[in-house]
Order: sequence, then C-alpha cells, then structure tokens
Amino acid sequence: MKSKLNKSFTLLSILALILLAACGQKETKPAADTLFTLMPESYTGAAFENHLDYDEQLKKKFNIYTYRNFYNGGGVALGDVNQDGLMDIFLTSNMEANVLYLNKGNFQFEDISEQAGIGGQGDWSTGASLADVNGDGWTDIYVCNSGNLEGGKRHNELFINNGDLSFTESAAQYGINDGAYSTHGAFFDYDQDGDLDLYLLNNSFKAIGSFDHSENQRVIRDSIGGDKLFRNDNMHFTDVTEEAGIYASVIGFGLGVTVGDIDQDGWMDIYVSNDFFERDYIYLNNHDGTFRENLTDMMRSISAASMGADMADINNDHYPEIFVTDMIPEDDARLKTKTTFDSWDSYLNNYNHGYHHQFTRNMLHLNNADGTFSEIGRLTGVYATDWSWGALIMDLDNDGLKDIFVANGIYQDLTDQDYIQYFSNRDMVMSIVSGNNVDYKTLIDAIPSVKIPSYAFKNLGGLRFENLAESWGLADPSHSNGSAYGDLDNDGDLDLVVNNVNMPMFLYRNETTEKIPDNHFLKVILKGLPGNTDAIGAQVTVRHQGHSYYLEQMPMRGFKSTVDPRPNLGLGNLAMVDTLEVRWPDGKVTIMQDVPTDQILTLYQKDGIAPGTPMPG
Repeated sequence: MKSKLNKSFTLLSILALILLAACGQKETKPAADTLFTLMPESYTGAAFENHLDYDEQLKKKFNIYTYRNFYNGGGVALGDVNQDGLMDIFLTSNMEANVLYLNKGNFQFEDISEQAGIGGQGDWSTGASLADVNGDGWTDIYVCNSGNLEGGKRHNELFINNGDLSFTESAAQYGINDGAYSTHGAFFDYDQDGDLDLYLLNNSFKAIGSFDHSENQRVIRDSIGGDKLFRNDNMHFTDVTEEAGIYASVIGFGLGVTVGDIDQDGWMDIYVSNDFFERDYIYLNNHDGTFRENLTDMMRSISAASMGADMADINNDHYPEIFVTDMIPEDDARLKTKTTFDSWDSYLNNYNHGYHHQFTRNMLHLNNADGTFSEIGRLTGVYATDWSWGALIMDLDNDGLKDIFVANGIYQDLTDQDYIQYFSNRDMVMSIVSGNNVDYKTLIDAIPSVKIPSYAFKNLGGLRFENLAESWGLADPSHSNGSAYGDLDNDGDLDLVVNNVNMPMFLYRNETTEKIPDNHFLKVILKGLPGNTDAIGAQVTVRHQGHSYYLEQMPMRGFKSTVDPRPNLGLGNLAMVDTLEVRWPDGKVTIMQDVPTDQILTLYQKDGIAPGTPMPG
C-alpha cells in the first residue's frame, strides 16, 4: 500500500512540476502557415477592442440613428515614440480611452496609455496622426474627435511628446483644437518653408436628408464644420483655408485624405474622398501657398460614396495612382440585398448640378502622366470589396509590385434591403414612434450584423490583380475600419494592424522574409532637418537596369491612419541595385550607387547635394 502511495505521490509531484513550469513560460511565437500570421493577444499583449457600448447607445440616445457615422470605426497610427528603433502602435477608440502600445521587440507590446497620458478627453475619437509636429525630433500624436453628443467634448487633441514616455495635450496652444466632425489630419509641408502644415479633413454637421441638391453650396464656406488648411507659422497654426483655395462647405463629407506629388513637379498635392452626393477633390499645388481644384479635368468618373483613399505607384512608372473604396459587394446575394443604385434621372440631376460622374464601386485611377487619369478598377478586378474603409497600397510580398489591402465590414448594416422593407411598414413605424419618443432598442436590435473578410489584392503586373486574402491569411471575417502597415519586427517586410469594431484588433505578422527569401528589400530611415525631422515629402527611388521603384514619404494615409514612416521598397530578386536616390523636401538629393539590398539605411537631409552636382570619386 505504501508503495502505491509513494508512486501516486511521485506522479502527482511530476505533474505539478510540469504545470508550474508551463505557467511560468510565455506563450511561444505562433507558427506560420500562411504569408501572414494573426498574432494572438496571449502572445503580443495587445488586446485593444473598439467597443461600442450597447447600453450607452440607448441611455444617451446616441446611436446609428442619431449619428450617421456611428459605425465608421477608429484609426491606427504607427511610429517610434521613444526612439528605440521599434514601431509603436496607437489606436483610437470611439467611446472609450485611446491606447498606446510600446513595442518591446519580438512582436510583444506593453500598454503604456495611462502613464503616457494619451487616453484623450474627446467623447468620440476618429483619426490618428503620428508626426513630429513641433520639429523637436520626438513623435507627437494628433487625435481627431467627432460625435454629436449633447454638450460633448469634440475638440481635437495634440499630444506633444515629452521625451520620457509621457505627453502633454497642447492643441489649443498650437491652434489646432478644431471642434468640427473631424475625420483625419494630414501633416505635410505644402509651402516648402521647412515645417509641417496641416490639412484637416472634416465631415459635415448637417443631416444628409436635409439638402437640396440643386443648390450646390461647394463654394460657400462653413467656417466651423468645413475642411481646413492650417499653415504652420513658427509652431502656431494659422487657418489659411480660404486664401489657399480649399473648399470648406457644408456639403463636404470627408472620409479620406491622401497626399502626394500627383504631377511630379516636386510639390505635394491633395486628394480628398467625400461620402454621399458631393464629389471628391484634387488639389494641385500652385507653388505659391495656394491650390487649384482640378478633379473634373483629370478624372472622368469617381466613386459615389467615397470612403478611404490611398496614393502610390502601382506600375513602377514613377507616377502615383489613386485608389478609393466604396460599398459595392462582390458576392451576388449581398449585391442584391445590400445595394441600391441611382435612377437615370437622379444620376443626371446630380451631374447637371455639378457633382460629376459618380458610380457605386471602388475606383483605381491610373495616372497617365499627362495630367489625366484612367479609371481601371473593373479592368484590374479591384472594384467590388463590399462595405470598405481602409485603403492601402503597399508591397506585401516584396516582389517589387505594390499590392492593395482593403479593410472591410460594418457592425450593423442599415442598407440591408429586408431591414428597410420591414421598417417601412406603416404599422411598424407607429409601433416604435410615439410623439417625440423613439424605440431605439427595437430599431437597433433588428439591424443585421454580418462579419465579412477583408481583401488583399496581389499585384500580378500588367495592371492585373488577384485577391489572395484567404491564402495569405488575411481573410478573417470582421468589422474592420482603420488599418496601417509597418515593419513591427524590423525584418524587412510590412506587417499589418487593423482596428475592429466590437472585436479585438488584428495584428498580422508578415512572413515574407522567411517564406520568400529570394524577394529582397531596402528600408530607408530619413532624417530631415529641424521642423520636418521625418522628411515628409521626400521621394525615394531605386533604379536598376531601366526599371524604377518609387515611394513617397507621407505616413498619414488610408482611412484615419498613419503608416510606418520608414519607406520600405520591395525589390523582388534584386540582390543589388544600380542606384538609390532620395529627393529631399528642399530639392536636394542623396544618390548612392551599387547598393546591396536587404539592409536598413539611415540617410540625412543635411548631406544632400544640389541636383546635377557631380558625384565624388
């Protein structure tokens, strides 16, 4: 008997030791079966969720019926806030505190939001911008706020980096504590005076059903709610919207702003995507502090409900294309149950009143390098991705061709035709509306909620794309909005961070470097001058045997988001390239020859030379 007890005790002791050892170990890094691995919170420590509290929606009467942008979600911003060479992650939350994750290396993160003091006082945060706003070498955080809560706190916030993992909110001091329905802020040097200015994208206060489309109000300024352009005057921002030629009207329903050198004249231009009936805008830089809006001369048609937008060169001709998302499903059943189209009379009426040719689909605008674009969304197969938000153009597999990622989904879909039909019944309406009281619970509970996968289009060359989200591991069904790419582990490929509504964030690790080692890269860390320390507006070009690979340094892009500020060029099978050229914001250049790939280079604007200067040696 004693023998059996001893054996039992020994077995229990061994089991206890095994369990104790297991408890003391951090979960091992997940194995990679696809090109991207969805990293679990148990490993990364990043558990953010953009939670929209159901009870609060009913209690405060603040919901999709009282605020049209209720399900537009939050943004993602990447940047190195503590100068340790690792990209940190900032995410906005609509109803709760915003979050900052410090990158500890090896895809593990620490939530430092409380000590950093960046949670925010806004009732409804939207876009996230990371940039060195005051030019002191430390990355700051600009948060857009929105929402129509009565007595709500809607002013935008600027968190200045103190250099010790703490931040000081200073938006009013800098003059950019705007109180509109702000969507996103893009910092860039539009006048080339050496500091960062701000284009602030706003969304109209006015209810969409209250407009008379025959009264085009585009040129009438709404000084409170319209878009704004702020010029940086010695670290205080001045509103120069009107004198710069920027539309700022009540019909602006801005959802996307992307900035780049559209016409390759060395000055940064602006594309704005507007929701609902108002058309999008292209602002070409006049080099004198003003812009000319020129979309109708450059594009023959645009998206009808433009959402996110991005700008990058997809065909390696050194001219950026423009991609804009919309809401048309690819699936036939969802197309028939979720989508309505304008009648011919409605379409013609909108066109005749100055809203241009608009169609419900994503648009990929091919830059013809002559001041015009050709719309090739259907030709390339990227026109239908369902209810889409984040639009990003980047090289996901380092093959030298830029791909397209689209973040998808809406938590509750008010466009569902069965839902609309059901609540159009007179008896149903009378049962939920009594005088000034509305039974929001019944209305909200009945809205369909369906998770749908995002899209990842691989660029096959020759203006051909194929959706490989499933095989790449990026097709997890979700309600996704803002998204950003960046090299979170410094291995030379671009990882993805996605902000989701009412479900945990997605943190995707890119396995290209390990799985496709024959695809090479060059990453460039750009060190600008004081005032624009990240050299926003710089152009990075690799040339090899008659081919070019081109990126523009503009981290704020997509939908409410900011990407890794270190340009990462996928170069396919090139182990060495003939030339790497950086054109700095002041027009000077840095040129390197016979450059080995698979390395991270740090280049300094102060070392740039005038174009045409003979190379030494």
